This record gives sequence, C-alpha cells and structure tokens, in this order.
Amino acid sequence: MNPTIGWIRELAASLGVPAVLVPLVPFLLLLIALYAVIGLAAYGAKRKWPRADKTIAFWLFVSPWLIGFAIFTVGPMASSIYVSLTSWDLITPPKFVGLANYSEALQDPRVGQALKVTLLYGLISVPLQTALAFLVAMLLNAELPGMRFFRTVWYLPSLVSGVAQMVLFLWVFNPQYGLANDVLGRFGITGPGWFNDASWALPTVILMSLWTVGGAMVIYLAGLKDVPSNLYEAAALDGAGPARLFWHVTLPQMSPIILFNALTGIIGALQIFTQGFIANGGPKDSLLFFVYYLYDNAFQNFRMGYASALAWILFVIILALTAVTARGSAFAVYYESEQSGGWKRRRR
Repeated sequence: MNPTIGWIRELAASLGVPAVLVPLVPFLLLLIALYAVIGLAAYGAKRKWPRADKTIAFWLFVSPWLIGFAIFTVGPMASSIYVSLTSWDLITPPKFVGLANYSEALQDPRVGQALKVTLLYGLISVPLQTALAFLVAMLLNAELPGMRFFRTVWYLPSLVSGVAQMVLFLWVFNPQYGLANDVLGRFGITGPGWFNDASWALPTVILMSLWTVGGAMVIYLAGLKDVPSNLYEAAALDGAGPARLFWHVTLPQMSPIILFNALTGIIGALQIFTQGFIANGGPKDSLLFFVYYLYDNAFQNFRMGYASALAWILFVIILALTAVTARGSAFAVYYESEQSGGWKRRRR
C-alpha cells in the first residue's frame, strides 16, 4: 500500500471515522481536491472571459465522467503499460524485465492457439450475427398484428447474462441427455459431442452466439423505421421490384448501421471470455479464447506482467482490425449528409 494512503487511513481512523468508510477516505479526498481545482479553474476562467458561462457549465457537467474516465480507465491503462514491462506475481514487488513479456508472447504456442480460436470465432460469428439480425429486423419491420410480441421475444435472449447462457446451452448440447441430441435422435441422427468434442466445441459456441442477435436486431429495426418512405415510392414508380428496392434503397440507407453493428460485433467477438471460462478452455484448448488465456495467466498463474502484455497485444489487434474495417468501408457506406463531398473525393 502507498504510504500516503496508509497515513490518511490511520488519520481517518483516529478521528473516529467508521471502519467501513475508512478505505473510502483517500478516494473522497482525491475527489474533493479534483473538484476544488476544477472550481478554481472555472472561477478564474469566468473572471477572464465573462461570456464563457455556457462553456464553463459544460465542462463542470461533464467533469464527473471525465474524472471517472481518468481514474478508472486511463489510469489503469497507463499503469498496465508499466506492469507489462515487469515480472509481478501480485505479492512481491514488480521486477522490471523490459520487453521480455512481449518476446515470450511471440514464442508462446498457446498464444498462437488463443489467437487462432478467437479470430476464427470472430471471422465466422460476426458475419452470421450481422446477417441474421438484419434479416430478422426486415421480417419484424412489417406492420402486422402481434408484431410487437415477436419483437419482444427476439430481443429477450440478449438480456440473459453470459454465464446463464453458457449454463443453459451446456444442458441443451449435452451429449447424453441434451435437448439437441434428443431432437436429432428422433430423426435417426446420432448427435455429436458438442462441447465435449474438440472439433465441435467452437462451432457450438458460434451457434450459441446467434441466440442473442436481438440487440443488433433492435438497432436495425430502428434504422429501417427511419428510411424515408418517399424513396420507396419514387423507386416503385420507376418500376423497381422488391429486390431492387432492397439493393438500391434499403441497403444504402442502412449501410452506416450495418457498419456500426459490424464494428461493435468485431470488438465484442475478440473479447469473448465467459464461454471459454465456463468450459475451462474446452477439450484440447478448442475454446482457449485470448481473454480467457489472459485471465488464466493473471489470476491463476499470478503472472500479472505477462497478462498485461497480452492485454496490450489484444488492444493493438482490435485497434488494427477496427481501423481496417472502418477504412475499408469508405466506399461501401452511404452517408446522406456527405453525399456530394464524398462522391467528389471518390472521383479523384
């Protein structure tokens, strides 16, 4: 523990602060100090620029989020950079080792397996989820009786937590008494081992991920409701059929939303953890997802430095894939507000 924090806690305890609140005292003092600095800065800015009231009010209102972001996101990220350059078991003091953790990661065969499993999962699951969610949204966009009920039914599974989902599907895909093999058996088909089979474990998780497309479906549905009806009417007057209406009206109008869901899907897929954790990596490391391997090194093997290095490797991979996807979509995504300028740039 930092000596200053220890001294503040001892002082708080000596002043009669309840024992339950003593650990919070340093944090509360830090918040008070930060808001004091912000208040003094706002007061000084108001005296120097009397007409900047709205700007000052804006920064004051967003300051709670900014402070929380700096303390709980930027701070831990910055400290993890240092930790990734050390050998630390959470008990003894960190020992600086330079880039040794990164060098070890490049030579670790399990890192290669984790990357292979994670990237394969993302490569297959994200397009399937995106296509299925869009298809369901198109079907549920029809104004028919009872449609609200079906929209609710499709969305509800996305509210179920990852652990509960995994427990449910461990029962559904159980080789001995699971529902899936029971249904297949009624048709004379011998079901596979699912999670117990190394060749079927990853496909089973991909299949399981399609159960929660309701969240993306709602976003697509909102986008479909926002497509101007006059575009469909004008295209229909020109003789466009359902296929042309979809290709030339619906798809271009929905392309920014498709890109958004694809990007969030990629980021989420590369951070998958629960399925690998519940399955303990799966048979023959078939479900050794990257984040699970990171967790295993940090909290099972107590190699916090190596785990931090793995976290930064994953961060760079996600950042690169996101940038490539966003950049590659420049000629496929239609933004109505930037149509003229965008086409001019493309012609060049």
